Amino acid sequence: MEKHDGGDTGEVRFDDPWYDALASGWGELDGTGAPAPAVPPARLEHEGRTGGAADVYLEVQRSAAFQEVRSRYRRFVIPAVAVFFPWYVGYVVTATTAPGFMARPVAGAVNVALVAGLGQFLTTFVLAWAYARHARLRRDRAALDLRWDTQELTRNVRGGDR
Repeated sequence: MEKHDGGDTGEVRFDDPWYDALASGWGELDGTGAPAPAVPPARLEHEGRTGGAADVYLEVQRSAAFQEVRSRYRRFVIPAVAVFFPWYVGYVVTATTAPGFMARPVAGAVNVALVAGLGQFLTTFVLAWAYARHARLRRDRAALDLRWDTQELTRNVRGGDR
């Protein structure tokens, strides 16, 4: 909780720095020319409940919005791991079991091992970029909305005294 500069009105405001921070990419197109698909609203209907904070987190976890965020995460991560991990293991296994193949020159002093090693770096950076883009376009806003809603609900459960 911070008191904001300005006139000393004595008003105190709850702040969530992640909620107010603008992430680049919100409202961008998804790459096909269409806006990124919307996530179901996360606001829960039971504002005046008597349960504890644990109940709020369980309810949010069961919500359609949370399940959609998790589903979007899995739809990216599982195929990415399925492609990248065999490529990585294949490089390591080939380097240890077929040193003659890896030492084969490609152009001048550049050999297969060097090209494959640089390919490892390249695919790692491309995968990191793709993951960040996917998160920014498909999950960040929905996850921030869920976080904000969860904080509001737990504040309501605690009586708003925090």
